[in-house]
Amino acid sequence: MTTLEAEQAIRALAGARQLQDPYLKRWLAREQAERVAMLDAARKLRLRTGQLAVALDLLEEIAVREGAGIDSILSRENLQRLIESKGPAPARASAFIAELRAIRFPRLGATLRRLSAEISALALPSGVNVVLPKDLNSDELVIRISVRSPDEFDRLMTMLAEKRDGLARLVRMLGGDDEL
Repeated sequence: MTTLEAEQAIRALAGARQLQDPYLKRWLAREQAERVAMLDAARKLRLRTGQLAVALDLLEEIAVREGAGIDSILSRENLQRLIESKGPAPARASAFIAELRAIRFPRLGATLRRLSAEISALALPSGVNVVLPKDLNSDELVIRISVRSPDEFDRLMTMLAEKRDGLARLVRMLGGDDEL
């Protein structure tokens, strides 16, 4: 892709997403390989406006911190897997942003992985979903229960009662009372 083609494609995508001008200018100011790599990721993931802005911010911060180009960051196996994988673009885009955050904020990423492992270890049934606060910006733990019958409700409530200690541990971990 030539420099002119890349610029036109970036401007077209930014216009379609109504990306704010400062973000567009920063994107266009990057090296050609970085611009094209970001364009490729944005297209394949179908990043929405906010996701595009957040991705650009995070990628620039990672690039500065690591002294690496955005193109080399985006070529990492974990990011390429998300960019190239099949499946719903919104889910892949969200996972992509989450992975960028984990790279940019490694301690946050490690903490999220530890909490996710704790949730997995609980082996909760499919009708129960534990939701961690976004970016761990709260100590609130959300537990969603999806049922279709009174019997299923009773079964899931019994299961939750059995898992009470593990769920309480998660709440303590989020509140800082337990070691992460």
